[in-house]
Amino acid sequence: MSSYRARAQPQSRPDAASLAAAIQLQTDRREMQCSVMALAVKVGLVILGGVSLIRLSGAYQERLDRHGELAAVVAVESVKLEALQKRFDRVFSIGGEQRLMGEQDQWIAPNRIRIIWR
Repeated sequence: MSSYRARAQPQSRPDAASLAAAIQLQTDRREMQCSVMALAVKVGLVILGGVSLIRLSGAYQERLDRHGELAAVVAVESVKLEALQKRFDRVFSIGGEQRLMGEQDQWIAPNRIRIIWR
């Protein structure tokens, strides 16, 4: 009868194996939660990096387009500058004054007297 009573009485304390199993399960759950959080942070950083790269590539392409436009404008203005420099050099060469006067003839309105100050 004493063995029957030992079996019939509820155990108030769990044995060491079940306690160790419960602690192991709790530890495994915490590790899984930490792993999931770390994975979420890493995925977020990868997404953030990807979006940043896409935005940077768009900005870089825009800068290249602007650079192309500015280079074209500089090329046109450089051609104009060279033409004006050549014209300026011709004015100060031998006979340049006469060439300048010849160019200025078209600017004088008809029936006007040209006055040349010396």
